[in-house]
Amino acid sequence: MDKEQLRLRLRKCLLAIPAEQRSEKSRKACRNLVSTQQFQSASAVMMYLSLPHEVDTSEVILYAWQLGKIVVVPKVSWQQRHMIPVQINSLETGFSTEVSGLRNPITGVPMPIEEIDLVVAPALGFDKKGNRLGRGGAYYDRFFANEQLKAPRCGFAFAEQVIDSVPVMERDERVDLLVTDEEIIYFNRNSR
Repeated sequence: MDKEQLRLRLRKCLLAIPAEQRSEKSRKACRNLVSTQQFQSASAVMMYLSLPHEVDTSEVILYAWQLGKIVVVPKVSWQQRHMIPVQINSLETGFSTEVSGLRNPITGVPMPIEEIDLVVAPALGFDKKGNRLGRGGAYYDRFFANEQLKAPRCGFAFAEQVIDSVPVMERDERVDLLVTDEEIIYFNRNSR
């Protein structure tokens, strides 16, 4: 199955999760994420602002603020095709909403990449080797390829999004750990 067919299958899978079940699964995934040593020891956490059918990250963001952590999210530059990490202090204001449903910060102080301690990344799918299948724009692949980024990369998804194998191309970047509502998996990024 090629990447586009797999993306279609995974989108259908996400849409099929009932809203009430999605909420419960999101809470479990968030509890698993905040229990990791990577989250606990991070001073600055880069999260993503969830699309409607993804794991809801708001619980983790609110908890991070309660712990005094800095929360940064990607500010997407569509023209330049890259993401800039910016600090946010609210989930209510300071965002524009794109056609896709993506909330994009319109304010926020840029955070130097080397000061981020953990990057939590979405994808349509992950496999048990740490490969991720994004939405096709390669924004996270380019971000992960930045040599200044030293933080662990954490995939965050529902258990239904973990598949046997993600087709991999040379520029595809892997994650170091994967957190779902059912498990936490650690990878050795250097082994394919």
